[in-house]
Amino acid sequence: MGKLKLDLHDIFNKGEKIETALNQIIEDAVNQKIKTIEIIPGKGSGQLKKRVIRFLQQKHIKQHYHRIEKDSKNFGRLFVHFKH
Repeated sequence: MGKLKLDLHDIFNKGEKIETALNQIIEDAVNQKIKTIEIIPGKGSGQLKKRVIRFLQQKHIKQHYHRIEKDSKNFGRLFVHFKH
């Protein structure tokens, strides 16, 4: 029920690891019926955040959640809300 967190700071420049980590946390959220996941792409240039959003917008991923919330206080953080 709680919340999962994925911090991408350590793998920000490793393309396939990012995909793997995102796939894993989505799968975990679905399997564990987690309501919210927090993804931290960090501030940087904004490229990683864009990439995360593109990943989340893929049809097979999007079917699992109902909205993405950008943290208004922290540009480098996203919340994904699930609809179990």
